[in-house]
Amino acid sequence: MWVYEKKLQIPVRVSGPDPRLAKYIITQYGGPEGELSASLRYLNMRYTMPTGRAKGVLTDIGTEELAHMEIVATLVYKLIEGASIEAIKAADLGAHYADHGRALYWENGAGVPWIAAYVSATDDPVADLHENMAAEQKARAVYENLLNLTDDPCVKDVLRFLREREVVHYQRFGETLMYVEEYCRQKKIY
Repeated sequence: MWVYEKKLQIPVRVSGPDPRLAKYIITQYGGPEGELSASLRYLNMRYTMPTGRAKGVLTDIGTEELAHMEIVATLVYKLIEGASIEAIKAADLGAHYADHGRALYWENGAGVPWIAAYVSATDDPVADLHENMAAEQKARAVYENLLNLTDDPCVKDVLRFLREREVVHYQRFGETLMYVEEYCRQKKIY
């Protein structure tokens, strides 16, 4: 299907353990606007796209979102790695620690587990592409909010990279929307 290169799109570095920040960033792993929701949404919607080109865009972006899950997971893990139990409790991650230790889990910053209701599909390619554009804008907004919550320059680099990819995805979905709308307007002759 594709070749998996065992390196992240951007190196993930942190200045040191910061479980408080990890708690915020985990929302992009398993929250409603996170990378898990995006990847599943796009990889599912590709089946009802009317053309190979549109399916290809959803496949490309959906698999890139899986790569972004790896980046976010690495970031969260590095922010928790080496943190004391006291720091984990102070960051209000005690419940997470009780259930998962330092392992990652698909949840938002409040600890609410990921649910399939975060993802929608309608079988209407125009509606679904609008949904995807909105999802990218919401994810971009979350990354901007996360940037405001940290002073760690290493973390900011990663968050900026991910935010910019959301902008690129929004643009690609916009191009695909115009293409699909034109395709749907064409008279079909069989």
